[in-house]
Amino acid sequence: MITLTIDRQTIQVPPETTVLQAARTAGIEIPTLCYREGFEPSTSCMLCVVEVEGYSGLMPSCALMVEEGMKVHTDTPAVQAARRAALELLLSDHIGDCEGPCRSACPARMDIPRMIRCLAAGQWAQAIKIIKRDIALPAVLGRICPAPCEKVCRRARQDGPVSICLLKRFAADKDLRSQTPYRPLCKPASGKKAAIVGAGPCGLSAAYTLAQQGHQCVILEKTGAAGGMLRADGLRPKLPLEILEQEMGLIFDLGISFCPNTMLGRDLSLEELCRRVDAVFLAMGEPSGDGPLSLPIQIQGGKIVVDRSTFQTSMKGVFAGGGAIGSRQMCVKAVADGKEAAWAIHRFLTQADALGKQEEFHSRLGTLTEEEWQQYIAGADERRPVEPANPDDGFMEEEAMAEAGRCLHCDCGKKKSCKLRRLSTELKAAAGTYKGQRRKYARAYRHPEAVFESGKCIQCGLCVQALMKNGIQEGLTFQGRGFTMQVSAALNGPVEEAAGPAARSCVQVCPTGAWSLKNK
Repeated sequence: MITLTIDRQTIQVPPETTVLQAARTAGIEIPTLCYREGFEPSTSCMLCVVEVEGYSGLMPSCALMVEEGMKVHTDTPAVQAARRAALELLLSDHIGDCEGPCRSACPARMDIPRMIRCLAAGQWAQAIKIIKRDIALPAVLGRICPAPCEKVCRRARQDGPVSICLLKRFAADKDLRSQTPYRPLCKPASGKKAAIVGAGPCGLSAAYTLAQQGHQCVILEKTGAAGGMLRADGLRPKLPLEILEQEMGLIFDLGISFCPNTMLGRDLSLEELCRRVDAVFLAMGEPSGDGPLSLPIQIQGGKIVVDRSTFQTSMKGVFAGGGAIGSRQMCVKAVADGKEAAWAIHRFLTQADALGKQEEFHSRLGTLTEEEWQQYIAGADERRPVEPANPDDGFMEEEAMAEAGRCLHCDCGKKKSCKLRRLSTELKAAAGTYKGQRRKYARAYRHPEAVFESGKCIQCGLCVQALMKNGIQEGLTFQGRGFTMQVSAALNGPVEEAAGPAARSCVQVCPTGAWSLKNK
């Protein structure tokens, strides 16, 4: 046995063990991209570098064999900087979106591409579940949202954007008409209580999210009915009151208490409210318009000042969002504020600190040339935008499926499992650190099951080895050198043809979204 120390932990491993393997036996995680157990190491990504006392420079742990008395350090500032630089070099030549432009533009960050895929497949129940993970009032927003998601839809370049809002409305309306409208599961009671001041879209959204986490919620509303700005007479042509009442009813069905005709500053003070509950969320619109309301928190220019990453005010345990902090441009923004603030409140109630949400890394494809655009839309549904036969009623089932089928599926097929994205998030890598001329966008899409996008490939060679393990000796290989090197078919044919029946193995071993399944 060989004895060595890794991060001051003494470890004994057999000879012919790599430092990476030794670290893993001791529960010490070293990040990797190009390495996979059972495959030959390529030492190409340089994410697994470590410092070894007595060695000059950093060493790739996936190929470095252990030695007696070796002293290894896996988490020094130099190691972290090298790993971040390695990621940023890979990102400098990375061509592709992590999320679809539509989701990035949605203030509520709803998983629009996944909703659309479900609707295209006729999976109505699954579609509404996806929608209601992020949006408490989809039938309402499906009628009045200005649709920032559609303004960035890439399909617009071809023949018109996908009608995302109408599709969301279709799924929500179909659910409301069903015998058992969707009701999200709520966790067991947490023993914590939150008060929401204001029953507009922001407050309703916050209560909806908090209730699902098991927290007792009470909404205080100065008027006699919930809805806030959604009750404005000017919205009636677009938003029937019946739809609003139905959706609000589903929210209150989660066990949320409602106190109408209760005004903060008139019926009780903020300090008194704080003594009754564990957290307070102020969602009552612009604070300067509430007459007797006097808040012992910081207010500037008619807006409550908050930490934008946590929505917490200058008073601990008091949060604010929506019109109270200036988010009045769109109803969907108020709904998004309510959801995000609720998660901050949840973290405060469970962890005693309103921790800010870590932003996930997101790569953006950028502008495509006409030649690249033709590659991008190759194989897409050729139907033109679908208009509802009866615009007042929205889409029928067949119309919704047809319109959903027009989606170009811009989001990455492996956005949840891509190791490049996860590590870029963890190490806070930036995509634009190293700039240069990028390679052209290309996509091999003719395989019945898989898609290969060379712009997302990091040249790890795992797919090359995977084909060999599947008995395909002349499948894939590398062509070119340096930044021009790329995975190609060994016999100069189409990549997807070279992968053949083993394409799924390529998808399985690929650490990024270069290889992905067509059915995401």
